[in-house]
Amino acid sequence: MPLLQIEEGGFTLDGAPFRLLSGGLHYFRVHPDQWADRLRKARLMGLNTVETYVPWNLHQPRPDRFVLDGGLDLPRFLELAAAEGLYVLLRPGPYICAEWEGGGLPSWLLAEPDLRLRSRDPRFLAAVDDYIERLITPLRSYLATRGGPVLAVQVENEYGAYGDDTAYLEDLAALLRRHGVDVPLFTCDQPADLERGALPGILATANFGSRSARHLAELRAARPDGPLMTSEFWIGWFDRWGARHTVRDPDEAARELDELLATGASVNFYMFHGGTNFGFTNGANDKHTYRPTVTSYDYDAPLDEAGDPTAKYAAFRDVIAKYAPVPDAPLPSPGPKLAPRTVELTESASLLPHAARFGPAVEARRPLTMEELEQDFGFVLYETQLPRTGPALLEVEQVRDRAQVFVDGQPVGVMERENHEHALAFTVPRAGATLAVLVENQGRVNYGEGIHDRKGLLGRILLDGAEPAAWTSRPLPLTTLDDVPFAPVVRTPVGPAFHRAVFDVADPADTFLHLDGWTKGNAWVNGFPLGRYWSRGPQRSLYVPAPVLRGGANELVVLELHAAHRARTVHLRATADLGPTEE
Repeated sequence: MPLLQIEEGGFTLDGAPFRLLSGGLHYFRVHPDQWADRLRKARLMGLNTVETYVPWNLHQPRPDRFVLDGGLDLPRFLELAAAEGLYVLLRPGPYICAEWEGGGLPSWLLAEPDLRLRSRDPRFLAAVDDYIERLITPLRSYLATRGGPVLAVQVENEYGAYGDDTAYLEDLAALLRRHGVDVPLFTCDQPADLERGALPGILATANFGSRSARHLAELRAARPDGPLMTSEFWIGWFDRWGARHTVRDPDEAARELDELLATGASVNFYMFHGGTNFGFTNGANDKHTYRPTVTSYDYDAPLDEAGDPTAKYAAFRDVIAKYAPVPDAPLPSPGPKLAPRTVELTESASLLPHAARFGPAVEARRPLTMEELEQDFGFVLYETQLPRTGPALLEVEQVRDRAQVFVDGQPVGVMERENHEHALAFTVPRAGATLAVLVENQGRVNYGEGIHDRKGLLGRILLDGAEPAAWTSRPLPLTTLDDVPFAPVVRTPVGPAFHRAVFDVADPADTFLHLDGWTKGNAWVNGFPLGRYWSRGPQRSLYVPAPVLRGGANELVVLELHAAHRARTVHLRATADLGPTEE
């Protein structure tokens, strides 16, 4: 592979002038059997490079375990990119933001209450050192200096929006170099944060979505020499629960792209293809109010969530063709979709009576956080005994993030972090009744100081003004549903319950699961976690990738946290419903 050089006037590749035309494509948000398809479509749009973050929290779920296979087989992704003739910009963090759970930082870091993330805290740097060594060692052969596709590697991510400790960034750059990264390094920040997030001698790039000429002039003022580049050219945006679906006019975005490329700058679209926050992997923002991100990461990108070209794909290809060669090929066609159908869920199993199947309970004087339970995602079930009958008041200092409260299995209310709810009154029917609190981690905060986001019931928990003498804390990560005791439905369960259906497929193809009439929960197809649904919207469907399905019988499981749809049916449709739009 050619080598990228940073010259006074711009980039060169093996001595010839070179412009990076890149697009974001996060392998961990796309089914691995679809990587080749998305990469091919990137090349056909005129891109010569793709960019990806690396999610530390998935690759190293525990300090002594590192994962680099299946959907996390980054070497295979890099090989496929190279086979397609694409270069790669690698963004390993350790912090990535990305609207990803905890900004990619593993939850086990939060088990130490005073550990300072994104800092020179020796414990944090030691963990980062271990992560970078485990990651880079098998990736060295994919660096351009060794004939691979990786042209450059990013140091941290938008650090200028978080802090100003240049020594911390220097430590990270030194770590990358020490572990064998010998391609160019770069930083990225929003224009106002460039000085705080940049490093002497390392390429600084800017992130923005409009007013390209102005922002690139600010970058040039900060760095008089060297290439001009935006590492995140925002051509869409992400969605949060309770808002509207954000879109950006394709023609307006294309005009902004034209303005950017006319300056001679290099670009990385954020995103070329957004993909999906499968399972429990979405992040959240917290600027005085907690706002969890939805499952879809469609991002109004040139490729939609199912990998089909949008109007933006054609508009961007036309603009790129003014500045660089574009493959002489027709626009890619939309992929095949399953024929619409209705699926009835005929079996069920209540969650609370069978919670012990998912994890052991831990006894303690107070509720334990997810991090203390060595748990990344999912739910925690807390239980204690109620000593007397009559009116009762539960007060929780911090609910992280959504707590459903039950007395002897009957729902008595919900407390939500998003609504700043910390107290709940209810009536106790008998002395010795069981108080159960099912807490959902709706996504760790991925931006700002809020990334120190521990989950569960935090701080003081009072029952009628006094702390209960004992609690049990039971982790419910729901990493497998093999032990759920499904049975034919006789009566619709009260409270959280799993519901199951089996449906036949002749020829697997993409589809979208629509849960009209259901309230809130998660869904799985053949054990693959599709993600969260919530009737508050805006998103009202879940993407089902074709490789998840199989010819013949397929299993659908829905965990409904409240009340099942009266008809107990869901729909498979050929189109997504991401909600009403907001431009």
